[in-house]
Amino acid sequence: MGKIAFLFPGQGSQVVGMAKDAADHDARARAVIEAADERLGFPLSALMFNGPQEELTLTYNAQPALLTASIALLELVKAAGLSADYVAGHSLGEYTALVAAAAMSFADAVYAVRRRGELMNEAVPAGEGTMAAVLGMDAAALEAVTSEITAQGDPVAPANFNCPGQIVISGSKAGVEKAGQLAKERGAKRVIPLEVSGPFHSVLMKPAAEQLNAVLAGLTIRDAAIPVIANVTAEPVTKKEDIADLLVRQLYSPVRWEQSVRTLLALGVDTFVEIGPGNVLSGLVKKIDRNVRVYAVNDLASLEAAVAALKGE
Repeated sequence: MGKIAFLFPGQGSQVVGMAKDAADHDARARAVIEAADERLGFPLSALMFNGPQEELTLTYNAQPALLTASIALLELVKAAGLSADYVAGHSLGEYTALVAAAAMSFADAVYAVRRRGELMNEAVPAGEGTMAAVLGMDAAALEAVTSEITAQGDPVAPANFNCPGQIVISGSKAGVEKAGQLAKERGAKRVIPLEVSGPFHSVLMKPAAEQLNAVLAGLTIRDAAIPVIANVTAEPVTKKEDIADLLVRQLYSPVRWEQSVRTLLALGVDTFVEIGPGNVLSGLVKKIDRNVRVYAVNDLASLEAAVAALKGE
């Protein structure tokens, strides 16, 4: 049998009611969510379970909420006897992966991503930066477009290499708009503006990265018990000093998701289990290699289905 990787979603997967059925039915999931409320000093659980969605989507709420929901579900996955050979997470999800790999405590991670969200929000005032998904254009052609617009004085660059034909660009509002227009003129199929509050994974996040470095320095980071595929390098990482450095760089560097999945495939992974709200990463994995097995665990029913399929071998 091949190897298993657990994947953890990033911003955009948040939804009101996430992990509620897990918390209602299982003390382990409930304990995770209560621990988040306690560490943050406010009822994050109320926002997760009841919304409103607009407030849940604010970057400094969405980040701790997604981490908490994913770890609550991970507790049930572990209780069912499933374990991973590797872990990876998309952007914010990398922190969830580090908790799964015992490199960070849950309490430290939930505090770190709350601060990360606040710092990202402060780095570029809302409305000054944005992101857009560019469909149907290869990376080299898109990088030529973004370099051209940046050279004209409006910073923009690729931010997420998600899967073949889907690359997200990030930067100043004018930069993203101009690059989107030029990309369409040069053959991109579609350009879709994203509902985000800032230009994540771009150089505009460097001021936030310096402050994040100070936040992480105050927390305990350990060597990872299982390899984590880092967003910045798309390579396995286990050493604590590398982990901290990569988390800081991740804030202003592109998320190499497609390459991360290809790294996992090369390491012998043939089964991917996405743990957390939504199924965005499952869809991306299927676009990268449709022959692998992919399961999305986002509630109790999908957990039971995944466990039955994986244990039935």
